Amino acid sequence: MSSALLEPPVEPRVIPRKDTQQLVDEARKTRTGGLPAFVLATLTSITLWCAFTPLDFAPLAWLCLVPLLQVARLPEAVNRQTLLIWLAGAVFWVATLQWMRLGDIWMYPAWMAHSLYLACYFPLFVWLVQVAVTRFRTPLVVAAPVVWVGLEYLRGHLFTGFSWYLLGHTQHNWVNLIQISDLCGGYLVSFVIVLVNAALAQMVPVAWLKYCGLVRPDVTLPESGWSTPRFRTISIATAVGAVALSVGYGVLRRAQVPFEPGPRVALIQGNFPATTKPLSDSEREETWRMYHSLTGMSVKERPDVVVWPEAMCRYDLVTVDPELSDDQLVAMNMNPRMLRGAAAVNRERLEDLSGMTNAALILGVMAFDVHPGGFDAHNSAVFVSPDDGVNGRYDKIHLVPFGEYIPLSRTLPFLNSIMPYGAGGGMKSGDQVHVFEYGEWRFVPNICFEDTVPHLVRSMVSAGSADGADVDVLVNMSNDGWFHGSSEHDQHLISASFRCVETRVPMVRAANMGISAIIDGDGVIREPEVFLDRDAEHEGRAAYKSIRNPRTGRFHRQLNAAMVSTVPLDKRGSLYVAGGDWFALICLICCASIVLHSLWQRFGKRTVETQSV
Repeated sequence: MSSALLEPPVEPRVIPRKDTQQLVDEARKTRTGGLPAFVLATLTSITLWCAFTPLDFAPLAWLCLVPLLQVARLPEAVNRQTLLIWLAGAVFWVATLQWMRLGDIWMYPAWMAHSLYLACYFPLFVWLVQVAVTRFRTPLVVAAPVVWVGLEYLRGHLFTGFSWYLLGHTQHNWVNLIQISDLCGGYLVSFVIVLVNAALAQMVPVAWLKYCGLVRPDVTLPESGWSTPRFRTISIATAVGAVALSVGYGVLRRAQVPFEPGPRVALIQGNFPATTKPLSDSEREETWRMYHSLTGMSVKERPDVVVWPEAMCRYDLVTVDPELSDDQLVAMNMNPRMLRGAAAVNRERLEDLSGMTNAALILGVMAFDVHPGGFDAHNSAVFVSPDDGVNGRYDKIHLVPFGEYIPLSRTLPFLNSIMPYGAGGGMKSGDQVHVFEYGEWRFVPNICFEDTVPHLVRSMVSAGSADGADVDVLVNMSNDGWFHGSSEHDQHLISASFRCVETRVPMVRAANMGISAIIDGDGVIREPEVFLDRDAEHEGRAAYKSIRNPRTGRFHRQLNAAMVSTVPLDKRGSLYVAGGDWFALICLICCASIVLHSLWQRFGKRTVETQSV
């Protein structure tokens, strides 16, 4: 008998089933490496920072997102890397917004909190692009620019909005390119830049991701249809074509209509640091004397309009409800005689100044409306004409949270105790746009950071033109004395220049501490016809004759000066003013669709399957 028959039967080999935790652990081993993803995201942060002011090295914007997009190309989710990518985003925002800390010691926590919030858009961008590419099979050159613009639009609206540092702002010196802003806003410039970044990122072979340590060497990453050499060539051709079309549009648009001479405007720029501390009578008088002196220097140039910066008319404009009796004012702890007397004297000051210059005045002033319920404080622009006196006022609509008012002050009353406004909770916002008319010109004022909000300025121009007459000039009054000559001054001016292209309306800016400027409808900052340097005689030097420092090439700031020039009027129309933010809104809807799809995949589908079982 064979010995094989005597051996015990061999039982079939049973391969043990892996439990869910084992499967999860093995899957995690193939996911994106944390440190390489952090390094790539940080590289994007550094190059992006270099593309903005103060370095302002614009060419880096065209490739700064290439490292970050390598992470977005991976087929596995980046859940473990979310924190690291967020920290890399914080590197950019903390460095970029460092000027916020200069305003006041209380701005340090605001600087940190705001930077950490904005850093959330880095991992959100990576996740949305990755989902669009892996689940929806969307080409990277489509997914990346759509998601980026959608998030820029969201950032410009969420929590009152922050439209600073749009990627398109890096190209402010490439004047022909940024002219496409009159089609869909500055968002369209950002779209083109990200499209180029995505095309370059697509050129990196998928196999190279292994060499970067983004995935394990034993994981196979097949080339998808969007990574073939043919599609890479198509992507690059599309990017080049988009840039060429944008620049070509800009060249044609700028050659369409010559500018026409408009009003002669004097911009008065003092050099007074801003502070949350109440001003003394001597400080108020010092500010008035300096601005009065600079205005007097400009009179010989015969301006039609004189513009002072935000809140630099230190004598408040007070309006008392005529139905309020003296007894009622006394009951409100107000001195009727002093209140009504101060209101009359301050109006008389402004009317005398307008008569002296024989020009209209647009001045930044604090306005107080006294009514039976108390009083409302407004950050305002007052219009004074030599013939009619004070006959117009605009109250700032878009207030800065914690800077001009306290959000949730009624719900969280303890906030009043740590802010400088007291129980009143700060200022009250205005409710409508105002048009100041003088001669044959129509001026629409905006105050401080309002010129950084694309949809707000667009709505102002649209509302100002509702009666059939065009808006001729945007007037911005800013007090940038909070930021002591930092890069904030430059970035604020850059944002304002995009509003001019978007609306095709020139802007004049009078900014305390600078940068005061005249910007035409192409977004070009014009050299004034006359530059009056008030500090030259005190410093014993030759007077500056340009808005730029001849030694550094930078715009003047922290300088007492005045500039006079004729505003170039622009008769071109704007599709952006007519159509609004439809393009950016569609991009945001696409982002929302990705989020809803992912939530359904994770929760909704699972719930349905559970109920079926």
